[in-house]
Amino acid sequence: MERANSMKSEASLVIETQRLILRPPTLEDLPDWVRFAEHEETMRHLGGVQSPSNAWRSLMTMIGAWSAHGYAMFCVIEKSSGTWIGRIGPWQPLDWPGTEVGWGLHADFWHRGFALEAAAASIDWVFENLDWPEVIHTIAAENLPSIALAEKLGSKYHRQAVLPAPISLEIGVWQQTPGQWVENRKRLGL
Repeated sequence: MERANSMKSEASLVIETQRLILRPPTLEDLPDWVRFAEHEETMRHLGGVQSPSNAWRSLMTMIGAWSAHGYAMFCVIEKSSGTWIGRIGPWQPLDWPGTEVGWGLHADFWHRGFALEAAAASIDWVFENLDWPEVIHTIAAENLPSIALAEKLGSKYHRQAVLPAPISLEIGVWQQTPGQWVENRKRLGL
């Protein structure tokens, strides 16, 4: 695992898309992170509902990964309202099946194209700032909306894998290389 090569300091890193702002998480995001983690539908494919103390640990993991590696998931903010809507971005815990861009938005913000917009911006950032040979998405077979998003991004089913303990879940790995992303990005027109 490497640190981002040409990254600005985490405090100043902001990615703007047409409708969203992506930035590293801070402790001030805790109330939104807890609201996200306590929502049953939101967490259905993200390991299940979490208590506030487990949500705190999850947030601290992301903040720590930013500090140690120079990347982790971004907080996603809707520009027009300033509302925190989820977390999307690069993720590579120890023993993970690869270099992932993952996603999770609060269910109140599904079906608006936000996940596609934020995931595309995250993949752009990864391939511009990290020396990753590929981006993967780890998705359970029953998570059809995430499979559809991976396909919209141009990722293809690559193989089966098992996430490391304590998750120990069999998942499909969807993948694309930087060269494939160049072509897929053109097609998306975002």
